[in-house]
Amino acid sequence: MLELRHLRTLSALQETGSLSLAAKRVHLTQSALSHQIKALQHYYQIPLIQRQGHAIQLTDAGERLVLLAEKIIKEVQAAERDLARIAQRTSGNLRIALECHTCFDWLMPIMDTFRKHWPEVELDLVSGFHADPIKLLKREEADIIIGSENKPQRGIVHHPLFRFEILAVLAPGHELAKKRTLEATDFADMTLITYPVPEERIDLISKILKPAGISWQRRTAELTVAILQLVASRRGIAALPNWGIKNYVDHDYVIARRIGTNGLWSDLFVSTRKETASMPYLQDFLVTSRDQCFATLDGIIPLSGCENKVSPKDGSKRAVNQADGTQC
Repeated sequence: MLELRHLRTLSALQETGSLSLAAKRVHLTQSALSHQIKALQHYYQIPLIQRQGHAIQLTDAGERLVLLAEKIIKEVQAAERDLARIAQRTSGNLRIALECHTCFDWLMPIMDTFRKHWPEVELDLVSGFHADPIKLLKREEADIIIGSENKPQRGIVHHPLFRFEILAVLAPGHELAKKRTLEATDFADMTLITYPVPEERIDLISKILKPAGISWQRRTAELTVAILQLVASRRGIAALPNWGIKNYVDHDYVIARRIGTNGLWSDLFVSTRKETASMPYLQDFLVTSRDQCFATLDGIIPLSGCENKVSPKDGSKRAVNQADGTQC
């Protein structure tokens, strides 16, 4: 009765605490996922989950199967990597270009894990900011682009990674700090500190300020820490991904506020050339990236096509409340 798909479903339920989000992670309808659980409970004659309001919690029996899932799923992934090596499709190059340098912090541990799995694959970073990073793929100057681009283009595949919230970052004691949520008019005539990228690639500008006809001033810095230092010293305000500022918010170096009632959200993708998209080591890079990001980053939620979950981390402080599953 017990199958690998059941183990994946139970793991998703434990990590999300939600039927709808778990179903999204394992690519099922909520009805189909509920049917899976009911069939398992009927077969073993024991409850595996229990409801607590809108949340789902696993019973002791469910927890026992999740322990099994943790072991089995890792073994299956390791076996699949071994099969790829036996098939002699294990060597190659993965040159990674980042649209947003905030990603460096979470990418480094992923690269370390990947190198252990695929020592035959040369992994490297393409340095610098790029006005049109997808062109790097087309010119074969990069193999992976991590960014927000997902427009259909011939020969390019966009693999969904996750959705995240962009927060306004202010100095403690800033005049806007008394507000819990900032609107477009709050940014009028402010100095925005951004990465040195085109304005159309800055979500706060392209999605909020320009449509509202708001004017602003702009100052750029290449490093995230430099942007945060400028913000903390009251040289301006910034808008950065939630994961990139959490430690600074936790230590009261800066403060963060939601932008708009529903928040300002952006999607992150891994883009590759079509001919390399099915390579086993590239597929494993995607799995490793999703697994580690959802295990370590606060406030991210699944995109359609992601086999992952809402981030379960819960620190003593939060920049903003978690988004609910309807945002995805």
